[in-house]
Amino acid sequence: MREAKIERKTAETDISLGLNLDGKGVSQIDTGCGFLDHMLTLFSKHGRIDLTVKCVGDTNVDYHHTTEDIGICLGQAIKNALGDKKGIVRYGDIILPMDEALILCAVDISGRGGLYYSLDIPSDRVGSFDTELTQEFFIAVAREAGITLHLKQLAGVNSHHIIEGAFKAFGRVMKQAVSVDPQFKDEIPSTKGVI
Repeated sequence: MREAKIERKTAETDISLGLNLDGKGVSQIDTGCGFLDHMLTLFSKHGRIDLTVKCVGDTNVDYHHTTEDIGICLGQAIKNALGDKKGIVRYGDIILPMDEALILCAVDISGRGGLYYSLDIPSDRVGSFDTELTQEFFIAVAREAGITLHLKQLAGVNSHHIIEGAFKAFGRVMKQAVSVDPQFKDEIPSTKGVI
């Protein structure tokens, strides 16, 4: 099983995160932010990736540190669980509809962390969640996991739907990319011989 557990404690957050890339989409999420809990649950379910997150953060300030630090931990867990990356498909992509929203998401487990983000979220907030934190979360995940991640909004006017589409799409493409191709299970999917 490709699993990882990350513990991260700073002056701003105390996080315990567990991940199983070969799971069934079971999650237990407690971030202190209901909307973020919902998004991480969607990522887990649609990616068939088991995920546990417990975070105590400085939510009396806002959700910035909580969101970014969970992104850091998730990225580190993905990287650790992948190990040497032998046999992985490496790439994943989808165009995912969420009602009127349409999100393109593509990933390359490249070893080069980068987010290429083009979501136009019309509202500043969904509930108490600052929508600009969506980008902060994905920056942290991409950087720490060492993945190239593209998120592009093709349509959408409802902020909740746009963000939800992004998290669902990210789960789906990660499941594709981390899947093992049995024909190449002992090979690194790179001409360099390493990712």
